[in-house]
Formats: sequence, C-alpha cells, structure tokens
Amino acid sequence: MQLTSLPNSLRPREKLIEKGAKSLTDAELLAIFLRTGLPGMNVIELAQHLLNENKTLHNLFNASIDEFCSQKGLGTAKYVQLQAVLELSQRYMQERCQRDAVFNSPNSVYDYLTIQMRGLQQEVFMVLYLDSQNRLIKDEILFYGTINSASVYPREVVKAALKNNAAAVIFAHNHPSGIAEPSQADKLITNKLQQALQLVDISVLDHIIVGGETCVSFAERGLI
Repeated sequence: MQLTSLPNSLRPREKLIEKGAKSLTDAELLAIFLRTGLPGMNVIELAQHLLNENKTLHNLFNASIDEFCSQKGLGTAKYVQLQAVLELSQRYMQERCQRDAVFNSPNSVYDYLTIQMRGLQQEVFMVLYLDSQNRLIKDEILFYGTINSASVYPREVVKAALKNNAAAVIFAHNHPSGIAEPSQADKLITNKLQQALQLVDISVLDHIIVGGETCVSFAERGLI
C-alpha cells in the first residue's frame, strides 16, 4: 500500500508540509523513505514493524547490506538510497561543525567526533589540528588499525601538526567494539605523543575514544 492510498490525515508527507519534519514520529519519517508498504501492511505499519524488529534507528541504519536486505520490505535499492541519505546528512553536519568550530570542552568535541566516526568498522586514529583559539584548522585520519606503539608513529604526528600550523591538537580514535574504555596501549601511545609534541611547543589538549554512542575523554579522566 502506497502513501497516497492512506487518508490525508494519516499521510506523513502532508503532515510534514503542514507541521514540519519534527512533528513526525520515527515510523512516519521512515515511511516517507520507504514509500510503499506490503500486501496487508500499509507503509506506516511496515515502518513500525522495522523499528520494532531493529529496536533502534541506530541498529537499522548501521546494519550490513546482508542484514538490511534480509528484512521485510527492504532490498538493495533501499540500502543504497539509505546510505546516500546518511552520507549526505553526515557531510552536511561536518560542514556545519567545521565552520568556525571552537573546541572549548569535551562535549563540543564529542558532538563533532560522533559525526565523523559514525559507522566506522575499522579502528582509526584521527588528529584534530587547532589554532591558538582552539578553533579547528583541519581533521585528519593518520593511521588505520589497532592503536599501539607499532602502528602510530610520533614523528609522523609531529610532522603533520607542524605542516598544519597547529598550536594544539586533540587525538581521537574509535573502538568498533562499542566499548570506549582506554587500554594500557592507548595510555602509553598518548604519553609518547605528548612528549614528542612538547618538543615543538604544540599542546595536546585531549585524547578521546569513541565507542558506539559513548565517548571517553583522557582530559576528564586526568590522563593528560
């Protein structure tokens, strides 16, 4: 059953136009994306079914292509459309955050990194280069894979920070497992990088670990 088959009072598109997107439920927003339902199940019912099955929007949006396409009413075309929408949303949010972004608290960095690292399945090590006012100059993924002294090279970090004229840096890496607790290797490499950057008068303001929807700040833990 298509959206046009529903009474006007139940059509999410008309509701969005009249009252704005914020007035719609998760199921109604998802129904607009799905466009059509299934025999015996209108599109809003299908959307609600998918939300119930996946528990959260996060689970639905981060499902692998096989997991996504195995669900009722979904397929490769919908998966591709969803990934395109998510990527556009992420780029829009990155654009907003990067424009005059000032990182003056762990929370402001959390918001930025949650966008940057959404859905990453591989561990990465990112550096945020800041000016003397803690404004973002640039962010850059320098290393991929497990973060330890064998995979993160202080010389490369120093070189990149100087190249970007950074007065300070914030390190960040993700734990795809979803557990944001720092390991002993995380602490050791942070200390090594901090010592290397001190030699060129560049401050390390924080190292933040992103795990799923949670973040842990070394600065807040007193580890920097």
